Amino acid sequence: MTLEDGTTWYGRSFGSEIPAAGEVVFNTAMTGYPESLTDPSYRGQILCLTYPLVGNYGAPGREEENDLYRFYESASIHIAGLIVSDYSFDYSHWNATESLDEWLKRNNIPGVYGIDTRALTKRIREKGAMPGKIEPEGTLTDFFDPNRINLVAQVSTHEKRIYGSGKYRILLVDCGVKYNIIRNLLKRDTTIIRVPWDYDYQNEDFDGLFLTNGPGDPKMCDATISNIRRSLDGSKPVFGICLGNQLMALASGADTYKLKYGHRSHNQPIIQAGTNKAYITSQNHGYAVDNNTLNNEWEPLFININDRTNEGMRHKTKPFFSTQFHPEASGGPTDTDFLFDLFIENIRKYLGQEA
Repeated sequence: MTLEDGTTWYGRSFGSEIPAAGEVVFNTAMTGYPESLTDPSYRGQILCLTYPLVGNYGAPGREEENDLYRFYESASIHIAGLIVSDYSFDYSHWNATESLDEWLKRNNIPGVYGIDTRALTKRIREKGAMPGKIEPEGTLTDFFDPNRINLVAQVSTHEKRIYGSGKYRILLVDCGVKYNIIRNLLKRDTTIIRVPWDYDYQNEDFDGLFLTNGPGDPKMCDATISNIRRSLDGSKPVFGICLGNQLMALASGADTYKLKYGHRSHNQPIIQAGTNKAYITSQNHGYAVDNNTLNNEWEPLFININDRTNEGMRHKTKPFFSTQFHPEASGGPTDTDFLFDLFIENIRKYLGQEA
């Protein structure tokens, strides 16, 4: 495994023995690799898992519920490659149907183990996330920076889809949605209209707008930003998560920037702005909203305790809010699950259904 700065590590191959290139990032979570590997926000990235033992609970089955795989965040693996310290060839879990090695092979994803992931993580922290490549013996490939292309267009749905038959109609703009977002909304008496990232939804019938997570640079999503800008002129409730936070900020006139190495873990502490309320969150993003560029109509909603970066924003008078973290986390902390209830409450008020 080689970084663009020339630093090289040698390890052993598992998964598919093919070369791969992408942006090298790390995640410090102790569990949840099935969810991470199928998270569309990792599109085009070589993922380094810092927890030393990986693979011991294999890969779960593909049972469906509400037309979604129950134990994954999307229908396929999105990472370009996987790097771990120790790979467990023996797995044991009540829900496992195959090994991680078999799952990667079936999806043509290479993996490397036996690498000093602590040293690799320290390198990324010092130098920042950068392009890298995995080259099994006898293979070659070029470096590739996935942030230079529109990754959202690759992971978004290509057609309108309907889930559920609940009371509240949610227009979900799919920029790379994690399935657990849909699951959380369906639990709250909703009908979800899932549309492509560049879909013009102005003539759709819905009660609330949802902006999903997704990969890459938010500034690549011009069509989405334009559609959101028109929505912000109205008063229908809006809720954005992760990339959705950044897209809402850009639509409101604020700016975004690339973080040095991003936030990817299950234990990121945040604080609600203007209060002493703290929460532990699950995160996966490489870009952030610049708080200094928010106009007078908007204010930060949450702040990252570690580095003071933006973790969400809200409109001061309209029912618009967003989070940079993942309140739907699976697996991960669920401290902020209540934000889905807040979104539904905003819709009830908009419809004149206050209790």
